[in-house]
Amino acid sequence: MLRGIHKASGHWLGKLVMAGMFGFLALSFAVWGIGDIFRGFGRSSLAKVGSTEIGIEQFRHAYNEHLQQLGRRLGRPITADQARALGLERQLLGRLMTEASLDERARQLGLNLSDAEIAREITADTNFLGPTGQFDPFRFQQMIRTAGFTEARYAAEQRRVALRREIADTVSGGLAAPKTLADAVNRYQNEQRTIDYVVLDRAQAGDIAAPTPEVIGKYYDEHKAQFRAPEYRKVAILTLSAQDMARTVEVSETDARRYYEDHRDHYGTPEKRRVEQIVFPNAEEARAAADRIGKGLSFADLVAERGLKPQDVDLGLVTKSELLDHAVADAAFAVPDGGVSAPVAGRFGTVLVHVTKIEAGHARPYEEVAAEIKQQIAVDRARPQLLDLRDKIEDDRAAGLHLDEIAQKYKLTARNFETDRSGRGPDAAPIKDLPSGVDVISAAFGSDVGVDNEALQLPGGGFVWYDVAAIIASRDRSLDEVKQQVEARWRDDQVAQRLAAKASELIDKLKSGAPLAELAAQSGLKAESLWGLKRGNASGPLSIGAVDAVFQTPKDAPGIAQGQSSAERIVFRVTEIKVPTFDPASAEAKRYGDALRQSVADDLFGQYIAQLETNLGVTINEDALRRFAGGEPDY
Repeated sequence: MLRGIHKASGHWLGKLVMAGMFGFLALSFAVWGIGDIFRGFGRSSLAKVGSTEIGIEQFRHAYNEHLQQLGRRLGRPITADQARALGLERQLLGRLMTEASLDERARQLGLNLSDAEIAREITADTNFLGPTGQFDPFRFQQMIRTAGFTEARYAAEQRRVALRREIADTVSGGLAAPKTLADAVNRYQNEQRTIDYVVLDRAQAGDIAAPTPEVIGKYYDEHKAQFRAPEYRKVAILTLSAQDMARTVEVSETDARRYYEDHRDHYGTPEKRRVEQIVFPNAEEARAAADRIGKGLSFADLVAERGLKPQDVDLGLVTKSELLDHAVADAAFAVPDGGVSAPVAGRFGTVLVHVTKIEAGHARPYEEVAAEIKQQIAVDRARPQLLDLRDKIEDDRAAGLHLDEIAQKYKLTARNFETDRSGRGPDAAPIKDLPSGVDVISAAFGSDVGVDNEALQLPGGGFVWYDVAAIIASRDRSLDEVKQQVEARWRDDQVAQRLAAKASELIDKLKSGAPLAELAAQSGLKAESLWGLKRGNASGPLSIGAVDAVFQTPKDAPGIAQGQSSAERIVFRVTEIKVPTFDPASAEAKRYGDALRQSVADDLFGQYIAQLETNLGVTINEDALRRFAGGEPDY
């Protein structure tokens, strides 16, 4: 399966089938509703595709593995509630059912691969090649054991992956995007337009008299919902992080200097060397080769003599820490530029090391990083205490203490604020200095008064406790509360109406043949031009929406678009449409073709899977899946 990661990573199916071992791909075909939803399963079965059953324990193991992998990728654990909200259990089941469908189809067709072919694929897998470029049995065994496989299980899984890939390639491999489709995409992306235009802003709306109380009252009544106060929540939070606790940790100068010496490479640019190495089957051959080099034989000649190519011996321009074999690393960073080491007993055999280039490193002095180092040490020392204090806080919450009382007890800081769903207070200003990496606002609006909420986990370690102290329901604000906003909104509407009327007048005159420049001059405006406009790109006073309006207007026709604000109107005429030429051999056409080909292949393969599952018959133990998604025990 490691071969699948390397070879099939760019292939839709490859990504799909590999996700089961080494990653999570949130992809499923609309299998729900295909076949009968059967509730008479045994206790151990979650779903069935054809004759293949997906067991509950098998699914549970895969699900837990996926959660761990996703958590490592995000840098924080995924809670059960978050997983349920994302529907991860159905996404995973959809993928497992797709794999089962392909396995069933392979059996129906009698497809198989010989043991010799599987062995050939495994030994050709670049993940298992040693320093000499040959298959390394030790590396192979080490990697598959780390992944939880025996050799037999790995070979069997490799056979299933290969057969799935063969079916996928048969269905959607070798497709080419239609030239007409590629041409249409090219035109859509690269067509350019030129316009003449004028901007109508507030100045063209003229003076607007102050509204009477009756006008404002009527406008308020007709638009009351626009001025309604949102729901607010009074929230209390208590944050506990290693950084908070680190403030109480003293770090000595001696400890900081020792840390600096042990991690010197982290503070600056480490030295790099271009390293070459030849691996010998035994120490005697290595010593003989070293003697010949001592007598004048060049390392390059020795490489050629042993039938190797330069790329076979080149380890690249690397730092010392990037060389996995410590003995080789020590030797490579001990010889001078151009020098060859004595024979080194390396992890994969006896080697000679040749250095062809040295790039000196640059270290930041201790004085420059002392404060940073002390902070890091303090944080590291505070982490073990973090979990202890978390447990104490949880005990205090269970005993009924409020967050303010807990904060006072442990010399922490609790905050209280009032917010709407968008994170703004009653003054419409954003709530500042909220903990980063967690969404406290959404969590608070998903809770209720008096609920004992689970602490949110901060990325990198730490916790945020939150309580909803009160809920202020959404309500209609009185006219007195929002009179200024109502008048401002009414005035904006008046401006917009006048500009829309003026723009319509200009459009009518343009349609009758009057030049835009002449009409602009009569109104005290200046006609300008924009060229090179492309879809999806704002330009000058034109927003993306205005550009979209330009591309919906025929050549020589006039149009109207809203400007950067509701109090602007743009009147334009399309003067030129430049259609791009389509060269099927160009790099851009190839890029379009590759993307379209993959899209067509994905659509076709998705339809194939849906039909395959219909033919095979899909049954799902909805009760077991529902209990699993809800965190309920199996009965």
